[in-house]
Amino acid sequence: MSKQETIVRCRGLTIGYGREVVLRGVDLDVPRGAFLPFVGPNGAGKTTLLRAILGLLRPLDGTIETPFDHAPPGYVPQQKAVDPLYPLSAEQIALMGLYPRLGWWRKPSAADRKLLDTIFDQLALTPHRRKTYGELSGGTKQKALIARAFLSGAEVFIMDEPTSELDEPSEIEVLHHLARLSREEGKTVLLACHALDHVAALAEHACLVNHGRLRLAPVNDLRPVGSPIGNRQSEIRSEEGGT
Repeated sequence: MSKQETIVRCRGLTIGYGREVVLRGVDLDVPRGAFLPFVGPNGAGKTTLLRAILGLLRPLDGTIETPFDHAPPGYVPQQKAVDPLYPLSAEQIALMGLYPRLGWWRKPSAADRKLLDTIFDQLALTPHRRKTYGELSGGTKQKALIARAFLSGAEVFIMDEPTSELDEPSEIEVLHHLARLSREEGKTVLLACHALDHVAALAEHACLVNHGRLRLAPVNDLRPVGSPIGNRQSEIRSEEGGT
């Protein structure tokens, strides 16, 4: 990747749960402002890697350097990872993105409220802003979590399959918005997804996560193949011609 300032650095990283190793020997430099998809099938280790980068999972070996001690990331987990009985409205969930800056007691400013309105309009969430999380459809729940990340004003967004519950037009809209944040505002976006169908035109590089390894490659080296990654048909060619 480019020689810009590195914002996330992994060296000799091995991660897993107990004695079960999920990924081994990960070396990765993520430059500030990158839009970087992580691609691979279910169970390949994408979520585990993102959790480690977030600091939610202690590495078994190696090191991870991030700025998150003083600049928390905007995190979008998989929608199914959030309690469906969450007793908050879509608006309240989105406003949680302000907590790292405001704390629990300071109220959002007029500018914060205006930004919330803009984000809700962009994500078609305005009609649902007073509904509780449990009342929302799967796609609308996911949009509420995305709105929370956008409202945070974070410099780094870490998103674990954020568009998995969205219909195709909404998925494309959200991905293009993330790419604009990277391109125009210098935000760094780490994005787990099954395949590159809708992000191939938006990213310069992608990370293939599979068989316990991670490999970074230019998106231009991607090609359709007969065996799918996840549910789609995309693969990163290695120099050896393997997968």
